Amino acid sequence: MGLTAAVAALGMTAVLSGCGSDSGSGDVTLKVVAANYDPNDGPSNQQYWDKVASAFEAKNPHIKVDVSVYSWKDIDAKVAAMVKSGHAPDIAQMGSYADYADQGKLYSADDLLSIEVQSNFLSSLSDAGEQDRVQYGMPFVASTRLLFYNEKMFADAGLKPPKTWDQLKSDAQALKARGVKYPYALPLGTEEAQVEATQWLLSGDGGITDGVGTYTIDSAQNVKTFNWLKDDLVGAKLTGPVEPAKFDRRQAYDAFTKGQVGMLNGHPQLVQQAVKKGIKVGMVPMPGVSGPTKSTMGVADWIMGFKQNGHRTQIGKFLDDVFSDKNVLAFTREYNLLPSTTSASGTLAEDPDHKSLKTFLDELPDSQLPPVGKTSWAQVSDDMKREIGKAVQPGGNPASVLNQIQSEASAEEAQ
Repeated sequence: MGLTAAVAALGMTAVLSGCGSDSGSGDVTLKVVAANYDPNDGPSNQQYWDKVASAFEAKNPHIKVDVSVYSWKDIDAKVAAMVKSGHAPDIAQMGSYADYADQGKLYSADDLLSIEVQSNFLSSLSDAGEQDRVQYGMPFVASTRLLFYNEKMFADAGLKPPKTWDQLKSDAQALKARGVKYPYALPLGTEEAQVEATQWLLSGDGGITDGVGTYTIDSAQNVKTFNWLKDDLVGAKLTGPVEPAKFDRRQAYDAFTKGQVGMLNGHPQLVQQAVKKGIKVGMVPMPGVSGPTKSTMGVADWIMGFKQNGHRTQIGKFLDDVFSDKNVLAFTREYNLLPSTTSASGTLAEDPDHKSLKTFLDELPDSQLPPVGKTSWAQVSDDMKREIGKAVQPGGNPASVLNQIQSEASAEEAQ
């Protein structure tokens, strides 16, 4: 469906939904927009939501739920267009919430969820969903990053998984000597460069922000990290034939499942994809300067409830159902992701069919999420996606590139 048609359809939905009162009575249609987690952008995610909606409607005959699933490349623009046209969805499940919260367009989690459901979120995730100490973003699923390595390649080369940067470089050199196409895959292309970059910054004892939330992108530690990447990995031709700035995460993951990659930063879904292709995956914490990184990169995706149509009661009822253990576990098991709730995390940790997730679950409580509560983060993240890869190009200047991104971040903060 084209964007114009989608907006028109939403407008019709708004008319059919009635006056949008918050009385909790009368027939209401909730418009839900969600991101597609199917690795191939296939129909499985739509089928999941349709099943959840049907079961909910059976128990709540006066509430209809209309779910549209869009690819990650399209969903931000889709929701932005809906909001701008005056036809905001009732619920959106996507990667960020801060701009809409800052504009006063969202209900708080307190407005929507039962105490039992809200208190069940993992605290590190619910805290990241706050803006000015009020939670607007409800964590849908999460993931952490670990260093993945091809176990067969390592066994054949007599290698042990690295714990330090020097060991990672040494392993990469050994793999290159054996003809491995990507000894270490370094995706710093526009798809998700900010995640790869942040994981490296954390491993170098730096990060995106300091303890009080101030951007520190061009800190001495961060510059040192990117100098090492530029000189010791990229400059030593240990990252493969594709320039990191033009190499996206999906390309790197695809190469790993084809047996072309020795090591890379990976998230839980990649385990599932690799096993299907017969790749035995080893996983360890990301190596650091002198030992394993103390804190890994965490990523959460968010659900938010928009005020525009006034369906607070109905939104709350549906979200309480969405965050039930039954639905959370069904989703995370299908897509090999981490639950956002304490109870579902405990169940999944003991699930013998999902042993690979235990390592990621153990990393989650101490993981560091990007500053998603900042309204500036969306722009800073985009700047990192576009610019950070230039830091490791031949002739590139990491200090200059990081300083430019820092300046843009400071300007965003000042607005």
